[in-house]
Amino acid sequence: MKDKKLPSLLFALVLLLFSHAAWSEEYAIDTKDMHAFIQFKISHLGFSMLLGRFNRFEGNFFYDEKNPETAWLQVEIDTKSIDSNHAKRDKHLRGFEFLGVKEFPMAKFVSTAYKENPDGTGEMTGNFTLRGITRKITITTKKIGQGHDPWGGYRRGFEGHTKLTLTDYDIDYNLGKAAREVEMFLYIEGVRKK
Repeated sequence: MKDKKLPSLLFALVLLLFSHAAWSEEYAIDTKDMHAFIQFKISHLGFSMLLGRFNRFEGNFFYDEKNPETAWLQVEIDTKSIDSNHAKRDKHLRGFEFLGVKEFPMAKFVSTAYKENPDGTGEMTGNFTLRGITRKITITTKKIGQGHDPWGGYRRGFEGHTKLTLTDYDIDYNLGKAAREVEMFLYIEGVRKK
């Protein structure tokens, strides 16, 4: 006599294996050990370049090598953590003329689509929210590497680059024509979730 429960058990096992495979390709961005960075660069009156970073952020991403188009990224940035290596300037940048951190303590990126090229570069499109304003942006990406780490985990890294127009987010402080855009650089290393 055939066991009628066997097909159901096999089906459940297959579903479990597939769901685990998908779930296991989700990564937590390693900000705890500072293996991820969000940096910016903007012109200083057209004379030089000002560089800085955000010291506190967190997020997750998903990437499946067999189906790269399913990749996604979510990042939240603590705007108070802006760091341009100058305390007085950072205080100004946290003010309402720029980031307005009291009113808008977080910035956020949520991807909506990803397209990868054969050479490992790609374009990730999504919604970026800053000062309560959400705009569609595109981040050019490049795979850096992946593999097992010495602590029993599995890591994957990407770099990204995009430009933001300040007036798109109601930042119209006059820094000169050369400073209408800010370049953003992302270096993200994630630890695969178990």
